Amino acid sequence: MNRLVIAKFGGSAIGVDGISIPIILQRINELKRSSKVIAIFSAPLTIHGGEKRSLTDIALELGKKAEKGQTVSVDEIKRVYEKILELVGDNYQVECKNIINTFLEKSKASLDVAKQKGEFTDEVRSKTLAFTGEILISKVMDYIMKSQGIKSAFVDFDIWPIITDHNIESTNFLASESFERLEPLEKLLKENDVISIGGFIGKTKDGIMTTYERGGSDRTAADLGILFHKKYETTIDFEKDSSVVSADPKIVTENLDEIKQISYNEARLAGMFGMKILDPIAIKEILEHGVDMSIIITDMKNPRKTTIIKRRPDEKNGHPLKIVTGKKNCAILRIENAAAQRLLESLENDKRYSEFIILSPFTKDGIEFARVLFLDADYVKRNEKYILGFDSLATIAYNRGVITLIGDEMWKVQQVASKTSSKIGEAGLNILNMDAQEETSRIIIVIEDAGNNIERAIKAVHAERVIINKSKV
Repeated sequence: MNRLVIAKFGGSAIGVDGISIPIILQRINELKRSSKVIAIFSAPLTIHGGEKRSLTDIALELGKKAEKGQTVSVDEIKRVYEKILELVGDNYQVECKNIINTFLEKSKASLDVAKQKGEFTDEVRSKTLAFTGEILISKVMDYIMKSQGIKSAFVDFDIWPIITDHNIESTNFLASESFERLEPLEKLLKENDVISIGGFIGKTKDGIMTTYERGGSDRTAADLGILFHKKYETTIDFEKDSSVVSADPKIVTENLDEIKQISYNEARLAGMFGMKILDPIAIKEILEHGVDMSIIITDMKNPRKTTIIKRRPDEKNGHPLKIVTGKKNCAILRIENAAAQRLLESLENDKRYSEFIILSPFTKDGIEFARVLFLDADYVKRNEKYILGFDSLATIAYNRGVITLIGDEMWKVQQVASKTSSKIGEAGLNILNMDAQEETSRIIIVIEDAGNNIERAIKAVHAERVIINKSKV
């Protein structure tokens, strides 16, 4: 069976105004020596308002202005692509420049429709984002690769392989329908060494452009892995600015361990609770389709540093406490148990929302109540009336943050919960809730989200991590 690497390059990998594209080309050349390559690209970054921003964010801002009736320009986005155009060979310069202009004209046309209708939604939104971001950069990258002598091809929207439902702005992958439309992509892959495709974008059966939620390019990689894993020996490779370490290096700067292997489950939990390894929905989709393939997190600038994500890692003697992470801006709903069941079913089936965790219940006055931890308090605020409508006595506590300890073998460690809570207390922080169930892969500690509380708690727990690991049975 031939090998296939599905390599995903996010906005951070591309860099500001495409500054890291030469490194991407080097990685693609390395990968294609032994494999076919599907290269997935996210929207590039730029400097906007003095900060690094994705072109997706800028396009969203333009869309909001347009729906308010303002006239907007895509000139800032055009400037980014003109800078990237410098990497295209002379023989492709004119052709690529024309493509950039054409795609940005399509994006501007969508923004004009948003201004006319007074709403930036559905396919208007999808087209704006795609033609300024993922689809455009993947086309430009195809020209850059061709300029370097790489036998490559671009996946046009006419043969788009990711078929989705009609939830235009938060769509869902339809595997069986995608399998039925895979033949043109298979042919393209056989004829080339590398094919370039935009992440984040989907297509309904009747040709409407859709988008995943933010971070959805990870899901594109997972979906393509699902589609090709029986046809090729398939690996998914997420090219990032570091492999996985034991805590966020922006918070913890000392005694970080490189994590060589983690399970699907550990990666999913880390993604849910604040560690940006990959989109947890991507892992969920792979599991739901019964696929078992290696996922690699690669430090793009130092490819020897990798983390392998497997259903069942080979490493049996690693740290039981693998990752300490934290998430701000959470909320906790306290709701009568029967009402909670109705709410959660509605959230999953009607709202297509799954960023919540069921914590340990409690009983008051003979009535059993559920605690639901929402990992996005802004979502709760926007939908507060809807959520509280399921139980008039339900209450919501905002300004909550969570510290999460992650490790499939962590349950074997004696007194890990008590030792952890003690260290958080020594850091001067008050624990509001702790959820540590038997044989769990995660321990959740809830504290007040104020000031630098989350950072202090992460540092306190991580500093104790070595000692905790030594106490394993």
